Amino acid sequence: MSIRRITRHLLQHHWRAKQVFPKGVLDRIEQAIKRGEASHSGQLRFVVEGALDGGPLFRNQPARERALDVFSQLRIWDTAHNNGVLIYLLLADRDVEIIADRGIDAKVGGERWESICRAMEVEFRSGQFERGVIGGIEAVSRELAKHFPPSGPHPNELPDAPVLM
Repeated sequence: MSIRRITRHLLQHHWRAKQVFPKGVLDRIEQAIKRGEASHSGQLRFVVEGALDGGPLFRNQPARERALDVFSQLRIWDTAHNNGVLIYLLLADRDVEIIADRGIDAKVGGERWESICRAMEVEFRSGQFERGVIGGIEAVSRELAKHFPPSGPHPNELPDAPVLM
């Protein structure tokens, strides 16, 4: 466990997420998700967590492991075609993780998800959080459209609104 990581998480806690993602930005991210979901039958969620606290922080929980917890808590795995995707940002670490359900993950694979994450992180390093998130949503939506194109009416199984934790 790194003292530097603990300090960063304690200092940047939840207020930082609200500062970087004010309501207007969250609204534009929600609209990007809606646009993307119009092009495929998958489900996409975006979650930003300002920092870890309590047990996850002191257990030194990695962002990927935390993203898996969030994927489960939000029931993203519970879609009709197993094509739910979570884009998770742990802001204090500036770490992006994509967790994809087995239906879409089997078709896309970890290498492509990782390249989308890295492209988002490049934007974040230059302070372009909104552009990075929307670019990531568009890239994930292209993958979903390629493998799960819309076929007739498809219900919106999960909320489109971003989640701040």
